Amino acid sequence: MKTTLAALVRCLIGVALAGAALRGPAAEPFHFIQLTDPQFGMFTSNADFAQETANLEFAVATVNRLRPAFVIVTGDLVNRPGDSAQIAEYRRIMGKVDPAIPVYHVAGNHDVGNTPTNDVVAKYEATFGRDHYVIRHGNLVGFVLNSCLIHTPEQVTERMEAQERWLREELAKARAAGARHLVVFAHHPWFLKAADEPDQYFNVPRERRARYLALFREHGVRYLFSGHYHRNAVARDGGFEAVTTGPVGKPLGGDRSGLRLVIVREEGLDHAYHDFSQLPNRVELVPPAPAAKRKEAR
Repeated sequence: MKTTLAALVRCLIGVALAGAALRGPAAEPFHFIQLTDPQFGMFTSNADFAQETANLEFAVATVNRLRPAFVIVTGDLVNRPGDSAQIAEYRRIMGKVDPAIPVYHVAGNHDVGNTPTNDVVAKYEATFGRDHYVIRHGNLVGFVLNSCLIHTPEQVTERMEAQERWLREELAKARAAGARHLVVFAHHPWFLKAADEPDQYFNVPRERRARYLALFREHGVRYLFSGHYHRNAVARDGGFEAVTTGPVGKPLGGDRSGLRLVIVREEGLDHAYHDFSQLPNRVELVPPAPAAKRKEAR
């Protein structure tokens, strides 16, 4: 009996050590910044983009001051798809981000059209790079999706299906590698209030929404960061959190223009939206100790 018990204990210890080896050592906390919907031209219906220029200049200055691990812009970079002047101004300003800080882009409906076509998506990719790819930093793996293909796939069905196959493969790889935090970045919110809410312009249609949510649950995706809504919304479906961020550009609700700051720690993600009048002076990666522990340390 003692021999059997000892063997069982050794087996359990071995399993625990194998799991720890798969996960690797705890990664250092870091932060990233989400910008969304700078949408050059929206304030004045494409007459000019003076306000968008001012807003994005301020956002870029904030990025350079707060020194995130990376910055991601979740779509609607411009207001009119393919507008060369709007694209040039957006790229001019984003070119001011410190070269040490990676910048990632996500395709929005104002970048590839409300009903995207293969030609328009190809032009987007020629300007901004792939419309779906993986971001890896520390203990986070981020999956960038072109949600326009999912929202309105009529003319890009093959692209949508290819992207979904790619996502399934990459999620399986990340899970097998023991990735700690799996996060999706897209332009469209999957939902704003409830996972089964009715279809509307600002969410992903229910049939495809349900399929992707099941895939996210299967592989342990906990967060989806999006924009498109031009205001903030946070909703949950079990352990999954749909985070919709207000715009750098023109707001459509009560939230002012701003950005989202996301802190990634071993135990999870903390995020908060900051309008441009309420930005922090620095980012506290380590949460403050509880009051009782602070007293003990004195």
